Amino acid sequence: MAKVTAPLFSFGARAQIGKAIVYFPWKGLNVVREHVVPSNPKTTGQTTQRSYLTAAVDRIHDSQASASHPLDEEDIMAYALLGSTRPTPRTWFNEAVKLSVDNQVAGHREGIHRDGHLTPGADKLDLEIFFSTFHAITAATIFYGTSKTALVHSKAATVAADKITCSITSLVTGVKYYVQVRPTAPASTVLLRSGIYYGVPT
Repeated sequence: MAKVTAPLFSFGARAQIGKAIVYFPWKGLNVVREHVVPSNPKTTGQTTQRSYLTAAVDRIHDSQASASHPLDEEDIMAYALLGSTRPTPRTWFNEAVKLSVDNQVAGHREGIHRDGHLTPGADKLDLEIFFSTFHAITAATIFYGTSKTALVHSKAATVAADKITCSITSLVTGVKYYVQVRPTAPASTVLLRSGIYYGVPT
């Protein structure tokens, strides 16, 4: 039976009522849906999609376990900030997985940006971010702005091996800026996105 945490239809409930409906929390929302008997289709399309998900999750875990430049708390916050710009709620992990899966579906290279940080300076922010070598970025552009949803300025970045750097100058001291990396070459990487980082020039 459903466990009611407040008057039904007011706050929330958990579990199922008979075999008719199921109440459960989802991404901070109290929702209800029809009871569905789980199935396990193994069509070619479903199997392919599962392989995309598996690869995406493996890439994230590999990046977190990297000995030299791991995906860390700052990167998690950046992916979470990017996820917060979407029309529906999305955790940092869901955002990173979806970016990877979307690229695989498009026949492009999937990847993870990691160990990224912004160092503030006099009217500038210096970006350094690493990427997993399996997506071999050779050129990238930095997009930035004073709103996470309006990255209206851009500047070419420097790519060397598995690292992207850029010094964003002529900024306003004390103003928060949001910054994102978008690869421009090769063509197989142009749909990749980093999370959205932020910093304040000194």
